[in-house]
Amino acid sequence: MIPDKIITKTVTVPSVGFGTYKLTGNACIKAVDEALQIGYRHIDTAQFYNNEEEVGVAIKNSGISRGNVFITTKVFPTDFNRIIKATEESLKKLKTDYVDLLLLHWPSDDEANRIAIDGLNDALNKGYAKSIGVSNFNIEKLTMAMEHAPVVCNQVEYHPYISQEKLLTFMKSHGLFMTAYSPLAKGRVIREGILLEIAAKHNKTVSQVVLRWLLQQGNISVIPKASSLERIKENLNVFDFGLSDKDMEAISGLSGEHRITNSVWSPKWD
Repeated sequence: MIPDKIITKTVTVPSVGFGTYKLTGNACIKAVDEALQIGYRHIDTAQFYNNEEEVGVAIKNSGISRGNVFITTKVFPTDFNRIIKATEESLKKLKTDYVDLLLLHWPSDDEANRIAIDGLNDALNKGYAKSIGVSNFNIEKLTMAMEHAPVVCNQVEYHPYISQEKLLTFMKSHGLFMTAYSPLAKGRVIREGILLEIAAKHNKTVSQVVLRWLLQQGNISVIPKASSLERIKENLNVFDFGLSDKDMEAISGLSGEHRITNSVWSPKWD
């Protein structure tokens, strides 16, 4: 069976995290609290989400030791020239002295990326972050980042409808782990015929099958978002079954270039 944690030379991260994109206000506090109470120990946020303060409240009020919660946040490209200040603002909102993983949210141009990477190094050296990485970087941009900083992670969109095989292979060869966001393609996977068949065979939901497919590839953490307690519980319950090679191939066969995240910052992966 796959482990519930990814262990690298510098960081240990829970394989299943809780995504908070578009969760704000009391709904965010409630969802993060419920996630923590049922066993999640990896919470993903970002400055751009405008919910770091709510995430911080939920973690602080959870009764769970700070050292037992893995927090990821991200710096948006508009703040690449002020990484330290931006990170200090995030830490204040999150009510913590450090984050476990600090990411660049999207790549910018090469000069801005280089400045931002230097800023990540500064944040690491100041103890503001225990580990650093990037998000939405293709192989070329990731290579540059790796040459100038000890990045451990690249967070990218990954679900059955978009292949990240080439990027994942490259990252594995360099000891990095991938975090898959939008792993359920914003709910689009739940009506997919082949996924419904595989889910029925394993007596699991389609969401559980897709998360398992991602985790079973190795060196991947997933950060599904859910607002109902039932779905929050469901997404964590993926460690008591396994997919066959045939199952894995069938799911991988759904891939194309069907990205569901649209942004002016979006790179080409290859």
